[in-house]
Amino acid sequence: MRKLSAFACGLLFGLGLIVSGMANPAKVLGFLDLAGQWDPSLAFVMAGAIALAAPAFRLARSRRQSFGGAPMQLPTARRIDGRLVGGALLFGAGWGLAGFCPGPALVAAGSGEPRAWLFVAAMLAGMAIYAVLERRSPSR
Repeated sequence: MRKLSAFACGLLFGLGLIVSGMANPAKVLGFLDLAGQWDPSLAFVMAGAIALAAPAFRLARSRRQSFGGAPMQLPTARRIDGRLVGGALLFGAGWGLAGFCPGPALVAAGSGEPRAWLFVAAMLAGMAIYAVLERRSPSR
């Protein structure tokens, strides 16, 4: 049942990305182009996502397990450090250059978009490099 639920949630998420235009890099880059022909429509997508997620996270914090019976595992870290800021900057730069972030890139790759496949390959390479560097770091 958990796998079916996860599949249904992923399918709904992917369809939402397609319908909202988030899987279209031209639409995303138009939203990020504040100095040019700015397309504010994705701001409404983000506002809708926040409006839906905020009460869901509030409910999740008050529960010990999910509706499917799995234990709730919400993040507890609250500290903003250099690693968080650096990662956010890299994420934002990649999003601004490519027009993709991980979820929409996977959706676009699934629809056969060649640029998305390139982005996903670069994303996986970056994740592998990070994993290697983390294992070599004596302080972690």
